[in-house]
Amino acid sequence: MSDMYEGNNEFDLFITDLNGNLRGKRMPSSGLKSVMTQGVKLPHSVIGFDHWGDDVLDNGMVFETGDSDGVCFAVHPKPISVPWAESARDQILAMMYNADGTPFYPDPRQILTRIVKRFKDLGYTPVVATELEFYLLDGQSEAKRQPSPPIIVEGNGVRLNKTDCYSIEEMDGLEAFFAEVRRACEIQGIPADTIISELGPGQFEINMKHSNDAVLAADHAIMFKRLVKGVARQHDFGATFMAKPYADKSGNGFHVHFSLLDEQGNNVFNNGTDEGSVLLLQAVAGLLNHMSDSMLVFAPHMNSYRRFQNGAHAPTFASWGYENRTVAVRIPESDHFARRIEHRVAGADANPYLVLAAVLGAALHGIETKMSPPQPIEGDAYAMSERFEPLPNRWELASESFADSAFLTEYLGSEFVRVYGAAKEQEQQKIYGRISNVEYEAYL
Repeated sequence: MSDMYEGNNEFDLFITDLNGNLRGKRMPSSGLKSVMTQGVKLPHSVIGFDHWGDDVLDNGMVFETGDSDGVCFAVHPKPISVPWAESARDQILAMMYNADGTPFYPDPRQILTRIVKRFKDLGYTPVVATELEFYLLDGQSEAKRQPSPPIIVEGNGVRLNKTDCYSIEEMDGLEAFFAEVRRACEIQGIPADTIISELGPGQFEINMKHSNDAVLAADHAIMFKRLVKGVARQHDFGATFMAKPYADKSGNGFHVHFSLLDEQGNNVFNNGTDEGSVLLLQAVAGLLNHMSDSMLVFAPHMNSYRRFQNGAHAPTFASWGYENRTVAVRIPESDHFARRIEHRVAGADANPYLVLAAVLGAALHGIETKMSPPQPIEGDAYAMSERFEPLPNRWELASESFADSAFLTEYLGSEFVRVYGAAKEQEQQKIYGRISNVEYEAYL
């Protein structure tokens, strides 16, 4: 890092907690050299906060340790500009270590890094691309805590309150917003690719280009979510990655595409056939085998489970198939050299590091143990759902599957299972301890 840093006056340094929320400090540029060489101290317990930023006393990281500090080091070589900020500012994404320099494994980025290393030890490199869906909202939605579609001012001034999937006209009306999103992605080095108008009113999807660095792909997903919200506010909109903001509209998904390269750069999922290689089938089998265990990662909040309904473009049981969007694990039609797997379960509210760790970890387990998948689903998987065991479709059921998972303990780590499970239990107690307006309307 040059002593003559010519960036902005302030920078934000942040880590990503287990819920995918950013936690850190805003600091003056005069402290940058120290930050880049010595790191920044934050309590270990910050990683395990519940969704609202409260300590989780049952996770073993608060009073038992004296609420001890970890050290957060930057993961990129220099700060990144925040182009949507009202005053000039940079940001630094960081990862937490123990005070002795060893990895702090409840940190979700450390967990994914360890999974990628296990692939490397076998001679494989995961190649990953992500797809994130979000809703644009009107500028009052965040303050009202109630979603409303935005009004397009640049077009004919109408509210986006109808489904208009793949509409170019809808994106035309938001040209300035998407141009700013594209520009901010370029400034921050986020490899944004196609933009799609989706199934909900004001719902969009932006796809990322494939990367042979799975951890960097997760970094980009984290940075992209912050970017979209920031640019939306700049244009007097709101934006949400909430899994199901509208009860009767499409939910926000987080789809993951991945393949594996060997040390010669060959795609090992390709064997020259449309079916794909034995390794691809083994990976699929691992994904299906551990899907129920990992639902608390893919669907981390109470609202997350509203996505999983028949016919709602979210899978309801562990299934796979070729060129079939009604299944949980899809093998897209492609040239043989581009043979890959698409995992279609996670919601956009999930932590990208943990989603990639759970997906890649399950595929790795399938490969290491040479699992075999069942026959692929042909046709409408929703019509066959009664013949299969459903995925956990309630928050507390997912918590039970998570806590009992030997796979998650082995591949993502016992510390992670303890700390994340404790956060989810506290969140459930908080939410279930409140009486909803619906109950008052129905029963008072």
